[in-house]
Formats: sequence, C-alpha cells, structure tokens
Amino acid sequence: MRGETTWSFVGRVAGCYGLDVDALAGRWQWVTYRPRHGSGARRADAEVILDTARQRTLARLCRVEEGVLARALPSWGREEDEVAGWGTAGMPQGMWRVGGAVVGPVAFGCRLCAARRTGGPVRVVRYAARWERVCVRHARWSLDADADGVPEHLDLREVPEVVEAQRWWAGVVRRAVRRAVRAGVDPGEVFGVAWAVVCRWWESALSWEREEIWPRRLHAVAGGDAGGDFLWWRVVGRDAVVFPEVVAVADALLDPVMAERLWRDGGAGWPRTLPSDGAFYRELGERVGRPWLGPVIAAEDGGPLIAWMGAATAWRCGCGCGVRVGGRPVAGAAGGSTGDHGRAAAGLWAGSGRRAARGRCGARRCRRRNAC
Repeated sequence: MRGETTWSFVGRVAGCYGLDVDALAGRWQWVTYRPRHGSGARRADAEVILDTARQRTLARLCRVEEGVLARALPSWGREEDEVAGWGTAGMPQGMWRVGGAVVGPVAFGCRLCAARRTGGPVRVVRYAARWERVCVRHARWSLDADADGVPEHLDLREVPEVVEAQRWWAGVVRRAVRRAVRAGVDPGEVFGVAWAVVCRWWESALSWEREEIWPRRLHAVAGGDAGGDFLWWRVVGRDAVVFPEVVAVADALLDPVMAERLWRDGGAGWPRTLPSDGAFYRELGERVGRPWLGPVIAAEDGGPLIAWMGAATAWRCGCGCGVRVGGRPVAGAAGGSTGDHGRAAAGLWAGSGRRAARGRCGARRCRRRNAC
C-alpha cells in the first residue's frame, strides 16, 4: 500500500508465505536493535533501512520490481551508506529506526481498506500527515503509531463533520496550490499554522463556558462516553476532534476576503488597536461554528494567530509595523520575530498579489516618528 513503512510491508510479505515476521527477520543481520517503548513493548512505528542485497531479496519474495517498491515505500533506498560496510560480507543486513525519524509522522492504516487490497484484515502502518488521517470510505481516523497502548483508529460514524472536513481539505489544498505555492509556502505549512492556532484554542477550551461542540465530539469518538478516562481521551482524540476547525481556519487564512478584513480592522496601514469585535474576529468565529468566539480569542496574549496577523499586516503595510492587539504592537515579518508562522503569513499575502503602496502607512514616518 502506498506510503506504508517498509517493516509493515515485510510483515505482510511474511504472512503471505505463512511465516512469522520475526522468523523471516532472523535470517538477516541487523546493525541496530529493534526500537521499543519504555515499557519494553515493541514500537508499532518501527522502520527498517535495507541495504541493496536485502532490497533485492525482498523484491524477489513479493515478486514486485524494485522500482515499484521504491515508489510505494517512502523509506526504500534511504540511508544505505549507514548500513554499508557493517556485518558479515555477503549477508543481507539492515538498520532499525523509528519511522518518524526516517520520513515523517507514522500512523496506523485502515484495516478495512487493507482487507479490500490484500484479502485479509491485516495491520498496516504507514506514513501519514495529520491531514491524511481520515478514511472517508469507512469513517475512521487513524491514530499515531508511536504511542504505547492506544487503539489503531477512532470511529467517526457519529461525527460526520470530521469526514466531511477531509473532503473540504481537498478544496483548501487546491486553493493553496494556486496561491501559496507561488509564494513558496506549501499546503502543509498552511495546515501547520491552522493546526497550531486551533490546538491553542483546545488548551483553553476547558474554560469556555459556551463550548458545546468539542465535548460532544470527544464523547462520540470515545464510544459514547469518555467517562473517568476523559483526560486520556482528550489527549488521544484531540487531532480528530479539532480537525474540522483546523480546516476551517486554514481556509480562512487563504481567503483574500479575510485578509482584507484583517487589514481594515487593523487601520488599513494607520496605527490602530485591533478591535475585539472587528470583522476579522467575528467572521473567524462564525467560520468555526462559534459566533461568540471572536472576543474570546481577541483576548489572547500572543500565540500563533497573533503572530500570523502581525506578520500578514506587516507584509501588506510594507514597513514591518504589524498590528496592535490590546494596545500592544505585534511585531511583523519584517522584524523577524514571528518565526515559521510569520514566514507562512507573508507568503500567503504575497500569493494574493495585493500590497499597499509604500507610502500608504508612511514607512519612513513610522520609523522616524515611532508611530507604530
């Protein structure tokens, strides 16, 4: 299956021959030990780096060309220099690694999808970013494979909005490709900014008296009632529960209408404190299904959303003055204090192709009079 870890694929090949995967692995020489959790349990996200001889052996066993395997398995052919020259000459060898350190985030695959492809409900472990976790066909959310003692998936049948958000994300990606990539910002960075914003909200949501959506979703993915394990489920189910809001925020960050509202709320280039009841905050709250949320997030002190707003306004302004939140100026991208979020913000605004004339906010006047 595309995106599968090589070790997961080795396990499926061994199963086709009626072999135990450990018995098959015992015929090869390993440079390092298999990764384990602190409890001693074997890690599901374990990965193997194979030398050329072992790659040929595996290709012969599964009767698939090496080129096909290289396209399907992200770790295929990586870091061969690390295993070359070790062990007994002529004996296939490889190196154990943690999957996240080789390619990226590792998650469990959908067993039902695997059964359709392979004829049996086998476990599959694959590389998957957070925006690739929903199985739309079977309404399942794939969980990270790097944790000890967690289930492989969450049932999304009672929260169809999470499945719908996966379809919505495809449209967001298309818009990101048209606008953001031209400015050097890929869809993954857009998602990263949105995910950071919503996860900050998630940490504050326990104190939101009017919040009803996330608790309902969390109990649904926990099987109906999180009960006494509420805090555990709050950690395990977070990414699935907040996914619709993450997609909504990502869509908003790419929307020129939202950019224009932020620009006007911030004074359109003239120094002004960003109002808590401004059009930008109000629209953002409505887009995530919480009309009351605008003043709540406006009261936040710092965070990725404020950083993005400051960087976006600074790019549009052209002088790096940023915006004022609660009477305090927020440094913009020109000041270099917003990090990755600021770079992504500047890139998104650059992709929109709209920027104020340099004299609109008075760049020289800003610096000379310290107006901003």
